[in-house]
Amino acid sequence: MKAIPYGISDFPRIRREDYYYVDKTRYIELMERQPPYLFLIRPRRFGKSLFLAMLETYYSIDYADCFDELFGSLYIGQHPTGRQNKYMVLRFNFSEIKARPEDLEQRFSEYCCMMMKDFILKYEHLLGHRIWEVVRRDETDPGQMLSALKQYVSRIDCPRIYLMIDEYDNFTNTILSTGEQNNYRGTTHGDGFIRSFFNVVKAATSNADAAVARLFITGVSPVTMDDVTSGFNIGTNISMSPLFNSIIGFSTEEVREMLTYYKDGSALPADVTVEGLIEMMRPWYDNYCFSARKLDEHMFNSDMALYFLNSYLQQQMPPETMIDSNIRTDYNKLRHLVQIDKTFGVNASVIQQVIAEGSITTQIVTSFPAERMVDTENFKSLLFYFGMLSIQGTYQGDTVLRIPNLTVREQLYTYLTEAYQQADLFEIDFSVLSSLVKGMAYRGEWEPVFRFFAQELERQSAIREFIDGEAHVKGFLLAYLGLTQGYILLPEYESSKGYADFYMMPDLVRQPDIVYSYIVEVKYARRDTSDADIALLKRDAAEQLRRYADDGKVARTKGNTRLGLITLVFKGWELVALEKLASRADCENESEA
Repeated sequence: MKAIPYGISDFPRIRREDYYYVDKTRYIELMERQPPYLFLIRPRRFGKSLFLAMLETYYSIDYADCFDELFGSLYIGQHPTGRQNKYMVLRFNFSEIKARPEDLEQRFSEYCCMMMKDFILKYEHLLGHRIWEVVRRDETDPGQMLSALKQYVSRIDCPRIYLMIDEYDNFTNTILSTGEQNNYRGTTHGDGFIRSFFNVVKAATSNADAAVARLFITGVSPVTMDDVTSGFNIGTNISMSPLFNSIIGFSTEEVREMLTYYKDGSALPADVTVEGLIEMMRPWYDNYCFSARKLDEHMFNSDMALYFLNSYLQQQMPPETMIDSNIRTDYNKLRHLVQIDKTFGVNASVIQQVIAEGSITTQIVTSFPAERMVDTENFKSLLFYFGMLSIQGTYQGDTVLRIPNLTVREQLYTYLTEAYQQADLFEIDFSVLSSLVKGMAYRGEWEPVFRFFAQELERQSAIREFIDGEAHVKGFLLAYLGLTQGYILLPEYESSKGYADFYMMPDLVRQPDIVYSYIVEVKYARRDTSDADIALLKRDAAEQLRRYADDGKVARTKGNTRLGLITLVFKGWELVALEKLASRADCENESEA
């Protein structure tokens, strides 16, 4: 039985040690039909490094003698191209550069020079010993070293270079995350060392005898590339091409094939079905789409899928936490995007809107400098590039972006609550809230939860003045309740019919003994609303709640829990109505009793 390659991006090792490999080699043919210099953006932890390792193994002269061993059973092994094992591969992985902003230039130089020296030593039999007459062994300037290397290679009869740069923007994102805008600009503009290096990369691809025949760069945003190359003129951006929507990550069919392999091998419990596991994974890891022309081709995050399956095979049950701690750490690195907006201005409001409504519209921007990163449309695009939002469709010429899954939604809840705190709008005691939610889940004590929110709104005047409309109230409740344990919050836009505001679906996988589930409808009225209009709002809420309670998704997911239907009516910041309706099922149970 093949092992799960969770956390492994070494392609030869995966193949030689018989790990399960999802075959992505068919994309080699498609890439070779594109211009030779390519640029791909995908979120963190999505399988980019493994893909580059596969490309390196396919194209490098070093692996020519073991091609059949490594690729024989894969698509490209049966359909090799003319460029198979024809290049000297020079590969950088900038995520390996661990440095503080103050010593980044030194670490960057040391790393790049080390990788180029290793490259020369590996290919010295092809380059000839005279290479060291052109390239200094003690060179400490990576731009100078790369320039000398490309000049030498372009003049002699030897294989050309395939240059691969993985996580090209990792260290610059580190600078930005610390708020060092001036430091960042100094490295990426003018004579900055990063800009100087990429200028040499560009030069190495520019003439008829170019030393670099092919180039493949990956990252998580276009920001750095725009700054260091004056806007994508170093290569062709394939990030949103429909041809490459599924180049990284797992399709549903690829997940199904993988699960079927382990099911057929009796590695999964007898009572577990492949489709059941897919449906368990889908809300947490699926629904990424990177091209508006491939709306029917949603992708699973491959790292998260492997994390789940690795745990399931070992324990014969889902992992205790559905979100990998490594994923959570990587999302934390992106938090500076919201922190930039410390007054809870437009961009924090974008987060709030997408939490409350599920989607936003924009024109995805393919190129913009870091200094304009907080412009609202650029900010929306960044949320897409980082995997916080995914393409759902189009509307009136704009792209509709949505939250792809529960993993991302939890991170957005965290961003929003921290934005409240940073803007001194609102801060809540999570230990108190968590305890109250536990009482709600196991003892049916639902009223104290919402009374607690109402009391905090009364006590903290800043949030009272901020609240203006149902979306504010709903976003507020979703963000804080979504960070507690016991329930998976499904907002209105997640239901098949879209009735009430949110369904507190019991997390029966991790807490199978939960007794109560809830559907909540939030109504908002202005401060001058009459009592008669409040009564109408409550009547509307009751109708919406009962329709939602009849939704098939609720019936499938609530298990044996008792379903409570809760109406909240806010008049400004004041909670003026808090009522519980009995569901039809509960009424029937009571009559039977």
